[in-house]
Amino acid sequence: SAEARAGAVEALLTASQALVGLAARSLAGLNEDVTLPQYRTMVVLASRGPQRVADIAAELGVAPSTATRMCDRLVRKGWARRSRSTRDRRVVRLALTPAGRDLIEQVMERRREYLRVMVSDVPQLSTPAVVQALTCLASAADDPSRGRRWLSGDADGVGSVGAADGAGHSPAGKL
Repeated sequence: SAEARAGAVEALLTASQALVGLAARSLAGLNEDVTLPQYRTMVVLASRGPQRVADIAAELGVAPSTATRMCDRLVRKGWARRSRSTRDRRVVRLALTPAGRDLIEQVMERRREYLRVMVSDVPQLSTPAVVQALTCLASAADDPSRGRRWLSGDADGVGSVGAADGAGHSPAGKL
């Protein structure tokens, strides 16, 4: 019914606000000074490998000049490095450094811990239903046949679903 769908939308809105807050908290309090946009850029690099700044800008939905400034900061902080293509020296790609990968893993571990606490508050009888509902929602959110790519970043630059980082984690979960 329309009423049930409206209730689901409101529940999802509330849940999404909680998850955005959780994402922000997973970055806050680190010894590192990383912003959410910088982190999103690092997730793009972790999920897609070395990228041109123009490709990063397109993935994040920002102007190339904004992406250039952000990438400059990542390089200055030692989380990314630039390299020239061996085939075409005009092409410069940005890649994560080991320090950048370590930072992503540190944030992911903080996020996992916050989620463990959150899940521990869900009654055990509800857990399978929650898992099923979240799996269905993630699938619906990333249905390219229906023009939906919210998880991949085509709609909002969040990150890539399906590809895994070196530790076997979906990059979409990194934000």
